[in-house]
Amino acid sequence: MTDATVKDDLLRYLQAARDALLWKLDGLSEYDVRRPLTPTGTNLLGLVKHVAAVELGYFGETFGRPFFDEPPSWYGEGAEPGADMYATADESREQIVGLYREAWGHADATIAALPLDAIGHVPWWPEERAQVTLHRVLVHLIAETHRHAGHADIVRELIDGAVGRAEGNDNMPPGDQAWWEEYRGRLEHAAREAAAGAAGQSA
Repeated sequence: MTDATVKDDLLRYLQAARDALLWKLDGLSEYDVRRPLTPTGTNLLGLVKHVAAVELGYFGETFGRPFFDEPPSWYGEGAEPGADMYATADESREQIVGLYREAWGHADATIAALPLDAIGHVPWWPEERAQVTLHRVLVHLIAETHRHAGHADIVRELIDGAVGRAEGNDNMPPGDQAWWEEYRGRLEHAAREAAAGAAGQSA
């Protein structure tokens, strides 16, 4: 298997996660793409902003290819904690999505320019493991992006009930609202039954 073939495989998985994450914004209002749906503030547009920053860091600074001439206040060292996890009122959806797409281009250029065994340095990791290969960074970013796409799945379902893996491929069992209500009811019953059994054993 050639270096180019391995890169193609890795990029395909990374791009699938990128596309899945952006798809979760489709059809939502400005409020809904920004609203925090968990106690820690998880929101859809913030996930996109965060993953854009992650790509710019790992495929930029790590390999001596920085994206920003002057980083924005929310990016990098000295930024307020969590500043990359939400969009401010004056940051538009188009700006954040546009930045993410630019991050893809920058990352893909780095991947195309370097061999998989190219050595980089992750300045925000502990020094004993800060030296990395491009291959390792690609695997790390695939895991990171799919993780956040999974967060987006749940956030979107909480907003309007929409679910699925990708446009035209929801990867879900068939079922109408009544089926899903019955299914969820069975899960709730099983959970309560298991809890009651565990309580009985500990009594």
